[in-house]
Order: sequence, then structure tokens, then C-alpha cells
Amino acid sequence: MPVEEEIPFSEGVFFITFTCYDWIALFEITNGYDLVYKWFDHLKSNGHYIIGYQTMPNHLHAVIAFCNSGKSINRIIGNGKRFLAYEIVQRLEQQQEHEILERLREGVNISDKKRGKRHEIWERSFDWKECYSNEIIEQKLEYMHDNPCSGKWNLVDDPADYVHSSAKYYLRDEQGIYPVTNYMELEDIDLTKPASPARDTLLDKSGDSPGT
Repeated sequence: MPVEEEIPFSEGVFFITFTCYDWIALFEITNGYDLVYKWFDHLKSNGHYIIGYQTMPNHLHAVIAFCNSGKSINRIIGNGKRFLAYEIVQRLEQQQEHEILERLREGVNISDKKRGKRHEIWERSFDWKECYSNEIIEQKLEYMHDNPCSGKWNLVDDPADYVHSSAKYYLRDEQGIYPVTNYMELEDIDLTKPASPARDTLLDKSGDSPGT
């Protein structure tokens, strides 16, 4: 389900996917995997839970349990995408990836250019699906964890061997590069109860910049 349809919930468990513009491997090119984890840290500091994730070279899958923070889930995800976009552009500029930056500039439509946007980092929408049962959560975790082993990617033979993934935790009971919360723990968590939010410092500079 695309982002143009507002997520009609203030809390819940959702499977989300961001895809880099034109399927360019921006996470790999910028070694931007750590940026995803920085965003996850921010989400955690505001009372949300990272249930699972899979960061591929050109897209991100995640299962996130959102508490009722007083902000729409669309806004939370949109802020995360802006933060990631800003930081990715910064790294591309530092690496002098001029050809890629030009492709990203060419991807910006006319109306967005008029608003000051300079680079198109993401495809125009993100996919989301509400995970209202453990069965759906398990399906989404299995789907994304198998991604690196697919014929298209063939990055590893065993999903648990892919570094930027929660597969190691769910398949071997060992936390990987980024610790996650087991979805079974959600049975004891009231997502409708507002958390005490941390100050929203992560997005301060990216929110002020139209350059992404």
C-alpha cells in the first residue's frame, strides 16, 4: 500500500520499505548503513521498537512497532527519509560522486525544484503494510531476511550471514549489528500508551535543508 494513502493509525506494527531512486545502490555506495541505525536509535529514543530490518544496497525493509507519540506514522517515516536523504547527499558530495549526484538532480520533478529540492533520493512512495498478527510479522521477517539469498542478489548463502539484517537474531538467537526487540515481547507492551519523547534533534539540520 503506497504512502499516498495516509496510514490511518497513530500506533501499531508496520512493515515498511524505502527504495532508492532509480534503484541506485546508494546505501552501498555511501556505506550508509550506519545512517539507518542512527535513525533506528532516534525511533527507539521516542518510544518505538525495531522488530526487524534488512538494509540492502538500494532499499530498506523494516518491521517497526510505533507507539502513540502524538505524531502521525507518515510524518515519522517522512522525517526519517529526509534525514537519510540529507546524509546520503552529504556523503556523495564528500566522495565526489558527480555522475550519481547529477542523476539524482535530473530525477527531481519541476514542482519539487520550485520548492528548492535539489536531489531525488527515493522512489516517489514507500510501501507499508499493517502487521496486525504474529503470523503476518513472521511472514514479513522471513520475506525480507531471505532477500540477500535470492537469485537476483546472491549476496550470501545463509540469511543469518548477511550483516545488515536481523536474520541472525531470529535464526540463531544472536543479536546482529543492530539489536532488535523480539516481536513476541509486544504482547506485554501497550503501544497506545504515549511514550515520553526525546528531543527531536536528529532531524534539525536535515529539516532545515531543501537540498535533498
